[in-house]
Amino acid sequence: MGAYILRRVLLMIPTLLGIMAISFAVIQFAPGGPVEQVIAKLTGQGGGDPLSSGAGDALGGQDNLGAGEGSSRYRGAQGLDPEFIAKLEKQFGFDRPPLERFGLMIWNYARFDFGESYFRDISVIDLILEKMPVSISIGLWITLLSYLISIPLGIRKAVKDGSTFDVWTSAIVIVGYAIPGFLFAIMLMVFFAGGSFFDWFPLRGLTSDNFHELSWWEKIIDYFWHLTLPLTAMVLSAFATTTLLTKNSFLDEIRKQYVVTARAKGLSERQVLYGHVFRNAMLIIIAGFPGAFIAAFFTGSLLIENIFSLDGLGLLGFRSVIDRDYPVVFANLYIFSLMGLFVSLLSDLMYTWVDPRIDFDRRDV
Repeated sequence: MGAYILRRVLLMIPTLLGIMAISFAVIQFAPGGPVEQVIAKLTGQGGGDPLSSGAGDALGGQDNLGAGEGSSRYRGAQGLDPEFIAKLEKQFGFDRPPLERFGLMIWNYARFDFGESYFRDISVIDLILEKMPVSISIGLWITLLSYLISIPLGIRKAVKDGSTFDVWTSAIVIVGYAIPGFLFAIMLMVFFAGGSFFDWFPLRGLTSDNFHELSWWEKIIDYFWHLTLPLTAMVLSAFATTTLLTKNSFLDEIRKQYVVTARAKGLSERQVLYGHVFRNAMLIIIAGFPGAFIAAFFTGSLLIENIFSLDGLGLLGFRSVIDRDYPVVFANLYIFSLMGLFVSLLSDLMYTWVDPRIDFDRRDV
């Protein structure tokens, strides 16, 4: 097992390099980079506010606006002093060749040095850590709730296959999966968050303004009070796939010969299900855990964060792409790609824990 883990860890290096290289190459051709963002703001063409703090240092030459003929490299740069454009390029590191910038970025990222945000006066790592509690809360609880609901429900549906219970729960699961999470979130907001009916739950934030003044048990209640609507909106569709996957996996195992043999030996249905079938049927469920966790932890919460004003990593990544805040964009990509690779390895190790017969050392990676 040690050799297999070492091979997987070594394979992570070219995989991560490939992800970063492709993303970096795509960015080189994307219009509206950070220099153009600054130019658009100065010339009144930009609707956003990317210059709120960190990019202010690049404006030292703004008194020279209109002093020269400008540069045709950037859209809207006509009439701006070329020296000012050069200062902007140096400020954002674009005065170096792309290969040199990519190499420097990888070297820094290997040491977990992500630099500072272009447009916020804060280091990237501090910015990510600041948004982490929201994403951890959403990702952790959604993954936990979806598995706690879907696995027992899937097993029950497999045992009651074809019954009224199976038909009705399948209908509920499919309808729940068909409803977009953001639409259900809006419905919850209208009904229970001060819309047209009840005002039972808060509409924004992860905690109340007086959170630090509350006792420890009041803090727990306040925390889950704020999470109730976002989690409800996301969990409706989160457990549907896992439920049906669990059911089909158990049905496939229940029909195999070893189950018939176990029943013939006089074992109870519970012993058959959880002593024999469970171990084999759960392998495919475990395989889907890393993807489900990463999706819920990061990208899956973007719309929900917007609707309920939860300032997490999903919203941070989206705004960074819009603002062309490349240090934040690439840091998010690097961290979550690395996390995904390690969680995938952990998933394989869980295979061996569930079924000791699996030995990865005897097969190629």
